[in-house]
Amino acid sequence: MRAPISVIVPTLNAGIGLHHTLSCLMEALDAGLIREVIVSDAGSTDQTLEIAKDWGAKVVNGAPSRGGQLQRGCDASKGEWLLVLHADTVLSEGWGNAAAQHLQTGDAGWFSLQFDDGGVTGKFVAFWANLRSRLGLPYGDQGLLVSRTLYDVVGGYRDIPLMEDVALSQALKGKLRRIDATAITSAVKYQKQGWLKRSGRNLKTLLQYFSGADPEALARRYRR
Repeated sequence: MRAPISVIVPTLNAGIGLHHTLSCLMEALDAGLIREVIVSDAGSTDQTLEIAKDWGAKVVNGAPSRGGQLQRGCDASKGEWLLVLHADTVLSEGWGNAAAQHLQTGDAGWFSLQFDDGGVTGKFVAFWANLRSRLGLPYGDQGLLVSRTLYDVVGGYRDIPLMEDVALSQALKGKLRRIDATAITSAVKYQKQGWLKRSGRNLKTLLQYFSGADPEALARRYRR
């Protein structure tokens, strides 16, 4: 019997954290849950591709666009379930057992968010992120475990540079539940930009998206 899960990791110069992200997959690999790991790269010039190949991951290449990368990675996968995981995120010990139990539900699943640093402020931001997720809107940094069947039914990832995770969460409304494990993600971007500043910018971008703003325009403003 084939292992059920294909893991898809989007990357762009993600060499710093990718090794740790792939390392956390070992417990599920040993348990016979993971069929393949696919790194969907967007033109990395650091050690990302070397690390991916050293770990035995399949690499697909394409233009830089988070939605497009995830779309290509999912299209190239063969598993009955898809686990989408960012390259600066590590799943907590025991996640494999929690994921195995989740497979029985048929629903899509997300992991509780935790930052690897940030103290009280980081815990506060994570608290609100997890509350938002319970209301049906998890972000990509919390991971997503979804069956191939459900993914196809809702149309999969849109090829957009920003808000691809929000668009898919909206499509999966009513079919999302928390997996009893934690996604521990890097706090570096928040620390560089300021916790409140980045959180406020994320909220502003989300509201603009819900108001009908073009994702391409939002991405340009977001990068600036």
